[in-house]
Amino acid sequence: MITVVGVRFKSAGKIYYFDPDELDIKEEDHVIVETARGIEFGHVVVGLKQVTEEEIVPPLKKVLRIATDEDRQIHMENKLKAKEAFSICLDKIEEHKLEMKLIDVEYTFDNNKVIFYFTADGRVDFRELVKDLASIFRTRIELRQIGVRDESKMMGGLGPCGKPICCSTFLGEFEPVSIKMAKEQDLSLNPTKISGLCGRLMCCLKYEQEVYEHILDKMPEIGTIVITPLGRGTVVETRTLMESVKVKVKLPDDTEDLILYKINEIEFTDEKDPAYIRVDEDENH
Repeated sequence: MITVVGVRFKSAGKIYYFDPDELDIKEEDHVIVETARGIEFGHVVVGLKQVTEEEIVPPLKKVLRIATDEDRQIHMENKLKAKEAFSICLDKIEEHKLEMKLIDVEYTFDNNKVIFYFTADGRVDFRELVKDLASIFRTRIELRQIGVRDESKMMGGLGPCGKPICCSTFLGEFEPVSIKMAKEQDLSLNPTKISGLCGRLMCCLKYEQEVYEHILDKMPEIGTIVITPLGRGTVVETRTLMESVKVKVKLPDDTEDLILYKINEIEFTDEKDPAYIRVDEDENH
């Protein structure tokens, strides 16, 4: 087992593991670490913990030091400089008439690099823009094209639920979301209903999917013949979260009624109502 601390560089960014190097690091501390981008100022969100070798990405870099008041001051100054750089870059993008949207600007803690994040519909020839920016800031310049999900994560906003969007508040990494999840959760397949601010499927579709999958494994399909307290019937509707089904039952007086049953109140069979078999065949053709 290896002792590590988990560090974030953005409020809802990915958590990276670092070697605490015998420092007395506690959760919520700020630290100075060395990354692939250079020296960075980070926030400890996971205190000292033991992990297996499989959980880390070698080589495991060490925490250089716990941040001092001077380090915090430099970090705040870098944020102010990033705002100025954002404004300058916007002017240069307009001057060069480039089809790109500037999203964010970051200075590395050691000021060795300025990173400009942008979105664009296609490839952008920004070579002249980089030259201009390098002559102004006199340091290394990196222009990084990001996707629409990362754009929403950086810019934030309110989701359809009325709360700040998940990706900008607590989601460290994006997880795959599919239209199959919306179907299994009986949601409207209207893109405007199940898409987030980024235009992609909402991340929250993933949250309940495991519960739905667990329940769906126990649910009968529509058209299945089941045994109810009143006799045989056909499942005509399922209500997943309620773990119940609506069954069309033939009553003793030869009338039919729709009755809602919990799935533990009925017995499933391997039979299917012929009417539903014909419907399935028609849909397949």
